[in-house]
Amino acid sequence: MFELTSYFGLFLAAFGAATLLPMQSEAVLAGMLLSGQYITLTLLVVATFGNVLGSALNWLLGRSIERFRHKRWFPVSESKLQKARESYLRYGRWSLLLSWVPLIGDPLTVIAGVMREPLWSFLLIVTLAKGARYLVLTAAATGWT
Repeated sequence: MFELTSYFGLFLAAFGAATLLPMQSEAVLAGMLLSGQYITLTLLVVATFGNVLGSALNWLLGRSIERFRHKRWFPVSESKLQKARESYLRYGRWSLLLSWVPLIGDPLTVIAGVMREPLWSFLLIVTLAKGARYLVLTAAATGWT
């Protein structure tokens, strides 16, 4: 039972880290890897799945952001939203390969939703980017060569 809750904790950390919450899923994953008590491949899959699902939530929020942008309480100015749109149009969907990068990755996934990026391509690119990041971290933590 403890093992299952540990995997669930990793999932929640990865999910939260993909949203705008200040969480560090990498530290949780590295700690679990270094403990040697968990199946490495399972950790990699759980962390990637949680992180991609959190990014999908960002995408969904981006899809529905348009109806709120004229509200007084909306946290992003029209000019900043327009600048983000222009950047996404300039670099396109492949900019989602940077979705793993701290500080820019989460807003990128929101803007992909605003720009109506198809879900299938969003999930494919984000899974590739985030999975690769966790794979590199796993290799570094476990000494894979």
